[in-house]
Amino acid sequence: QVQLVESGGGLVQAGGSLRLSCAASGRTFSPYTMGWFRQAPGKEREFVSAISWSSSGTNYADSVKGRFTISRDNAKNTVYLQMNSVKPEDTAVYYCAADRGVVVRRTASEYDYWGQGTQVTVSS
Repeated sequence: QVQLVESGGGLVQAGGSLRLSCAASGRTFSPYTMGWFRQAPGKEREFVSAISWSSSGTNYADSVKGRFTISRDNAKNTVYLQMNSVKPEDTAVYYCAADRGVVVRRTASEYDYWGQGTQVTVSS
């Protein structure tokens, strides 16, 4: 079992930056692929980014490519999402997720563990 706790959300102006963190506890963190998803009101949960356990593989949704950067520190059992040049359409609850597989995947159903989410609101 892996417990995930997100932090770093809040209110930010369009064009600004925010860094989300996801701290993992429980079973060993390193073998898991980690992902970030988001869900806006009235919309389905969507993929944002994911990173392999070695950090050699990353994947981004087209909507955030070039603006967001995912990274991880296995020694700290933490994964990060650096959000730059944010837009009002980035407003959502952001969820961290862990996948026991080794392939970086974009489908929410492939992920085994989920955090409770952190709210990000971008004002125009």
